[in-house]
Amino acid sequence: MTRTVVLNVVGLTPGMVRSGASNLKRWAGTAALTRIRPAFPAVTCTAQSDYLTGRCPSAHGIVGNGWYSREDAEIRFWKQSNQLVQAPKIWERAKAINPAFTCANVFWWYNMYSAADYSVTPRPMYPADGRKLPDVYTAPAGLRDELQTKLGQFPLFNFWGPKASIESSRWIAEAARHIEQKFTPTLSLVYLPHLDYNLQRVGPGDPAAAADVRQIDELCGDLISFYESRDVQVVVLSEYGLCDVTTPVHINRTLRTHGLVAVREELGLEILDPGASAAFAVADHQVAHVYINDRSRQNEVRSLLEKTPGVDSVLDASVKAAHRIDHTRAGDLVAVAAPQAWFTYYYWLDDQRAPDFARTVDIHRKPGYDPVELLLDPAIRMPALSIGWKLAKKTLGFRTLMDVIPLDASLVKGSHGRPGLAGDDDGPLVMSRQKHLIPDRPIDSVEIYSLILAHLGVADG
Repeated sequence: MTRTVVLNVVGLTPGMVRSGASNLKRWAGTAALTRIRPAFPAVTCTAQSDYLTGRCPSAHGIVGNGWYSREDAEIRFWKQSNQLVQAPKIWERAKAINPAFTCANVFWWYNMYSAADYSVTPRPMYPADGRKLPDVYTAPAGLRDELQTKLGQFPLFNFWGPKASIESSRWIAEAARHIEQKFTPTLSLVYLPHLDYNLQRVGPGDPAAAADVRQIDELCGDLISFYESRDVQVVVLSEYGLCDVTTPVHINRTLRTHGLVAVREELGLEILDPGASAAFAVADHQVAHVYINDRSRQNEVRSLLEKTPGVDSVLDASVKAAHRIDHTRAGDLVAVAAPQAWFTYYYWLDDQRAPDFARTVDIHRKPGYDPVELLLDPAIRMPALSIGWKLAKKTLGFRTLMDVIPLDASLVKGSHGRPGLAGDDDGPLVMSRQKHLIPDRPIDSVEIYSLILAHLGVADG
């Protein structure tokens, strides 16, 4: 097999390569580039599962970054077990053909407990005193201490939250270098998330985003040179492109005002109660899975959503099948936002009644995706002092909320998730110097699986 690395540069588009990424533009001049028809929904977990299984959500079951567990009556986001992906993975196929094949998965999602040989993924520690401590999970287990001794502690708070920056992608890149030098895997999968941050904060059309393109371009240039110097083929791809948005759609508030969403009170604050709700939405960027417990009200729910400003379409069972998302984990209805809109998870009608976690970075407790976590509350007059004081109290062992996140969804300026067109210069791409392996046409997200196998020298079949 031919050794290959896949650099997943989230948010990278053909337009960026052409206009702002000098290293990637120079490399692309000697490579072939084609556009990808993105996964639906065009979100991280679904896109990566399409790429690594060659199947769509109706088969692999990853219908978004999170979904409602009907058995537990709980909404779960950003789970990590690879067993959740209900289709064979690319490393399983390659290893079945050649037992000597090895795979390194560096921060692609559903990274825990897979058959990949080397794994690194974020896994914070949550002591009983309420702290959240940066850490990683690795396989083999000893790699965890080895990496953090060499590279320093994984910069979790630069990976997500108001401090998210290029530092987390640099750490991931260095971890990938270390694994390549020590283990020389046949296939390396490297996730570089940096572009995703400011493109959601300011929108891809903002001039400020150009600096982020330059930062990730420099990092990619160094990584490409490193791998090619070791005779490793390089594939560069992305999962989706982002679009500028202006309109947050509070879909659960709409359902609540029509008597469909139930909440329960805890310490004077409101907690969404999905099991008791007639209907509720699990918001995920520009797509929302709508689960209906009272089936007698399905037509009512659909009619209500279709009339909601900012909702572009509502997919029922037959249309879900056409979009290849007809899986039991999917909502009974799937709402798609208008091009300049996106869905919030907000369900409270009074900010004074919002749950305590709403103003914190808490990706597992929130019943939906919350990009506002990338922003500091502008109402905090001296944020550095405020955060420093809260951190000092935590260090001294006091319980305190890091409640620095605003509840103003209009601050978010970029999003993704809608169905995309493969001919779009603002959508995802794939590039390789193995030009004969890149089709001279746009390709579907599930074709990436066969494309990677072809680079390895493995026939798909």
